[in-house]
Amino acid sequence: MNILGNILWLVFGGLLTALWYFIYGLLACITIVGIPFGIALWRMAVLSLAPFGKKVEISPDRGGCFMILFDVLWILFGWWEIAIAHAILGLLFCITIVGIPFGRMHFRLAKFSLLPFSMKVS
Repeated sequence: MNILGNILWLVFGGLLTALWYFIYGLLACITIVGIPFGIALWRMAVLSLAPFGKKVEISPDRGGCFMILFDVLWILFGWWEIAIAHAILGLLFCITIVGIPFGRMHFRLAKFSLLPFSMKVS
């Protein structure tokens, strides 16, 4: 079921979403300061390629104060808008019964995109 869900996810917009995350990650990596944010965007691109069958949870080893600092900077620089967009898309997909699995994946992506440095994908 996960394979079918991932294929449908890619066909109906997941590939485009991953492409945008990858491009924005490349743009963020142009500067040395933006490299951690670019890597976070690449992690979001990988998750958005195949979200079915993966869990997003808070990492037990958060990496210390740098990860918290990067999460705060992520929110301050406006990347939280990605989380809001995924939450809105999740609500829209959950209107229909057929779209509920895709809505749940958007909620998973919203959770990951709110604090990407503190989250772990397994």
